[in-house]
Amino acid sequence: MSADRILIAGGGIGGLATAIGLARQGQQVLVLEKAAEFGEIGAGIQLGPNAFHAFDYLGVGDAARGMAVYIDNLRLMDALSGEEITRIPLGDAFRTRMGNPYAVVHRGELHGIFLKACRDHPLIDLRTNSAVHNYAQDGTQVTVILQDGSRVDGAALIGADGLWSRVRRQMLNDDPPRVSGHTTYRSVIPVEDMPEDLRWNAATLWAGPKCHIVHYPLSGWKSFNLVVTYHNDAPEPVAGQPVGHDEVRRGFEHVSPVARQLIDKGKDWKLWVLCDRDPVMRWIDGRVALLGDAAHPMLQYFAQGACMAMEDAVCLSDLFRDSGDIETILRTFQEKRRLRTARVQLQSREIGDHIYHPDGAHAALRNAIMSARTPAQWYDAVEWLYGSTGLEGRVGA
Repeated sequence: MSADRILIAGGGIGGLATAIGLARQGQQVLVLEKAAEFGEIGAGIQLGPNAFHAFDYLGVGDAARGMAVYIDNLRLMDALSGEEITRIPLGDAFRTRMGNPYAVVHRGELHGIFLKACRDHPLIDLRTNSAVHNYAQDGTQVTVILQDGSRVDGAALIGADGLWSRVRRQMLNDDPPRVSGHTTYRSVIPVEDMPEDLRWNAATLWAGPKCHIVHYPLSGWKSFNLVVTYHNDAPEPVAGQPVGHDEVRRGFEHVSPVARQLIDKGKDWKLWVLCDRDPVMRWIDGRVALLGDAAHPMLQYFAQGACMAMEDAVCLSDLFRDSGDIETILRTFQEKRRLRTARVQLQSREIGDHIYHPDGAHAALRNAIMSARTPAQWYDAVEWLYGSTGLEGRVGA
């Protein structure tokens, strides 16, 4: 049986979602995770309706809905004036239009749902301490060589091993990830520490010159996720490094007091220097394919990184519904997914430049354009993204 199984490098959300999808199509799967245990780093994550389309397809819809916090609005605030620019209502009209709700969750809780589903499925094998170093293939199977020199065989390899993917390095040998120069600081605060007049049931963005602040409730309203980003031209990638309060505050001295007070509530800050890549047209090499951040890493500004990985998982696993040649399946997967994900990659950068961080006349123009939109116009603008199931290969209007 081992020669027929699908190998997956990486046990994050994308890798586990792919394992579940493939197993539901009758495929035997082996997930190879480099860490000593399965887990996710980070706190909050936003889930557009397209994430719930994926949950339902993958059979974890009920579990995901049970732990999600359903927010009422997406709110955009001017971090200098403290005034609201616009809001997108996420109630019945939005849900009807997009086919599912918008919610926020703790990343670890979401990962736990996928991990439990994988552990409960008889066709999925999970292995830790199994860092994928490289691969070889002969046209009929793939052999993965692990960091310790051991070898694992399978019918195909899915590289879901993230931004610094070893699978991608061998396949494409391209440049390192692009450093954006934006530094993100993350904290989670108890709900009682959140200023009472800002305890909104919303995913809220305070946009200011070269900086922004995002907050929303988590874990049944027990805490608030706080993510603040400063465009400080950071030159090198950093991930999860502890940092002091004074450094975080330094990038937000120029914003209004109502927004700045949020910085003072944060504790145990950790920083990430954001990276992405330019879109590429090639994700496959014979029986090997890239997925999620290994294929199309993106900045956080569309809140779609995990959603795109789950859409990948849905699309790929659905192609296994009908028996067919694996190399043909992987080529079809690439064709269906690469332009949609390229659009999200590139527009994530544009959102950072034109919505999150502008100043002066640029910011005033943003405020004028965005405040003039009605809810229906917002729904028209985002339906291409949120209304997709991941199966259509749709780029959108």
